[in-house]
Order: sequence, then C-alpha cells, then structure tokens
Amino acid sequence: MKLAITGKGGVGKTTLAALIARELRDRGYNVLTVDADPDANLAGALGIPDPASIVPIAEMKDLIAERTGSTPGTIGGFFKLNPTVNDLPDRLARLHEGIRLMVLGTVKSAGAGCICPESALLKALLMHLFLNAKDAVVLDMEAGLEHLGRGTTMGVDMMIVVVEPGRRSLETAAAIRDLARGLGIKRLGVVASKVQNEAELEFLKSSLPDFIFLGSIPWSESIRGADFRGEPLLSLPAPEIFFIKTILDRLEQQIKN
Repeated sequence: MKLAITGKGGVGKTTLAALIARELRDRGYNVLTVDADPDANLAGALGIPDPASIVPIAEMKDLIAERTGSTPGTIGGFFKLNPTVNDLPDRLARLHEGIRLMVLGTVKSAGAGCICPESALLKALLMHLFLNAKDAVVLDMEAGLEHLGRGTTMGVDMMIVVVEPGRRSLETAAAIRDLARGLGIKRLGVVASKVQNEAELEFLKSSLPDFIFLGSIPWSESIRGADFRGEPLLSLPAPEIFFIKTILDRLEQQIKN
C-alpha cells in the first residue's frame, strides 16, 4: 500500500499519517514513513526520540555529491538525473517501535521548478519507494506536491487530502485535485478533520464530490491536548483514536477494488 497524504497546513495531515502508520503496523504491514513536509513533524508524532538529530536527506551534501556526481548548491554543470537510491531506505531510515522513518527535507533552490542534484536524488528515491519497495509507504507531504513527478506517482495507490471545515481548506483541496489529475493519480481520498458536528461533516462531504470519502477525525480535547504538549499521538488510548480503524478499512477496500 502506497499512500501520499497532503492538505493545507495545520489541518492534521501529520496526525493522520502517524495514525495510519501505526494501524498498518498493527495489521502486519512493514511500514516505511516519509516526511516530505518542510515543517518535518512526523518524527515527533511517531514518538521517535530526539527527532532534531535526524538529518534531512536534502542536507546530506556528501551523499548527494556521491550519488549525482555533482556538488549540491552549485549552479550549472552536469549531474545524474537517475542516481542509485535502492540502498538508501535501509541505510538512512530511523526505526522506532516497528515503524521506519525517512526525512526528505526541503530543496533550497534559487528558482521554483529548478532541477538540481538535491531534487534529482529525492525524486529518484520517491520513485523507488513507490514503484519498487515492498513496504507499505506513507508519505506526509506539503500541499504543493513539489516532490512528486509523473514517474513517481505511477505507484501511488491513493492520495489522501485532509480537510477541515472552512473555505481555504476546500480551495486547497481543489488545487491539489487538479495537480494530482495532471500527474495521473487516479484515486483521490479525503479525510475530514476537526469535525465538531454532523452539519460540518455533511458540508465537507457535499463540497468534495470528486473525492472518495474515507472518514473523519473528530474534534477531540485529547488529541488537541497531546498536540499542545508535544506528546506523540500514538500514546493516546485506543478508544480515543478508534476512528483510524474505520479509515483504514475503507482504504484497504478501495485499493483492493
């Protein structure tokens, strides 16, 4: 199962990515999570100790130079667009309680859409994970889909957009839908977050008819409190996060079909 999770900042996509990863692990999957969000909070949500010690791959200058044949940060010159990456998940992933994590980091280039050694390595790595890796892959990403390319998305089983009640969140979802279609992603799912009542849930479902509705993350003081205290959501009691089982049941059913 290969999943990409996205949405407007602050809607709860990292929360969803962490909870899906744990539920997949509990169902017997080998799980590899990938943090491609510039804020890089997935390690904390998974409860990985000392997350600040994880060096993003985009900042591994020696590795990038070795694999692409070029020096990161330089302008011009030749470098490999398809570097070797198949050994990197085993080398670089941080393992914690049966879930592995890789942090991609942000490509700091001078111009938007710049083709540089860092982006070449990250795109090649994602393509390998989605097309060749035997693990269940959960990608936590920003709304712009910058890390993805048409070749990468061939292996994505579903892109999940997390939305909250509000027009800006819906506008972001619509923009993601258009980008995803342009990349050839066939299944678009949606999870409603911070839902306080049935009216809000129905509003979100009726506003997104082009998406597969997977479920909702209800407004919860327990989840809000854990986030406020910086505690991993995976430590919450099972009844507080039972909704994730319904979401994953629907995910598995959709992907099998």
